[in-house]
Amino acid sequence: MYIIPAIDVLDKKVVRLREGNYNEATVYEVSLEEMIEKYQSNGTEFVHIIDLNGAKGDFSNQAYLFDIIRNTDMKVQYGGGVRSIEKVKELIDAGIHRVVVGTQAITNPTFLDELSQLNLGKRKYADHVVIAIDVLDEVIKYSGWMESSPVKLLDYIDRCLTLGFFRFLCTDINKDGKLGGAGVDLYRKLLDHSPIIKLIASGGISSMEDIHALDAIRVEACVVGKAIYEDHITIEQIKEWNLKSLIRF
Repeated sequence: MYIIPAIDVLDKKVVRLREGNYNEATVYEVSLEEMIEKYQSNGTEFVHIIDLNGAKGDFSNQAYLFDIIRNTDMKVQYGGGVRSIEKVKELIDAGIHRVVVGTQAITNPTFLDELSQLNLGKRKYADHVVIAIDVLDEVIKYSGWMESSPVKLLDYIDRCLTLGFFRFLCTDINKDGKLGGAGVDLYRKLLDHSPIIKLIASGGISSMEDIHALDAIRVEACVVGKAIYEDHITIEQIKEWNLKSLIRF
């Protein structure tokens, strides 16, 4: 299992939300550029960047974010405001390693069907797409966690798999931003239902004990944010863990 450091950006500031609530944002006195440089200089090759403005339809951050992303050698997993097939193509063709799609995949019945057909020679765009599943009490939430989907969680995973999408970023909203522990029970349920999926866990991770618990149920990766900013997990611990994971892999 690989640890992916998370950087959430709101109004060009590095923040963390509590349960997705924009009114409960903790702002950190560090820039996006500084965070990327800190991770890169400590041997981390992957970073997870979310445009929180974009997640609610405000694209004022995007030019700022793209300028920074284009100037880093790190692999970037990017999400927030990806609302069209054209935007997915633009991001992947520009070198974004993985694009996270959420709201549009749920609200537009044809979006995933069209996306699943996109190929560039032998390259499948689906290989670079992560399906976001933001879950509150087994209900899928979207539009910055402000709306609820009637689609059942496991049915949604089955549909995505049928279309060729296999990597999922699952955020347990009940746990997010609280440092209260990872949603191991939720992730175990998803993996028991579909052992073939590549699952990235997010939300509530507060210690290396949580990391070990997620590794034990064989999630592919986990996203860690607030625990880093508040010194519950150090960058050096992440570096050591990821190096060992690569050796095992």
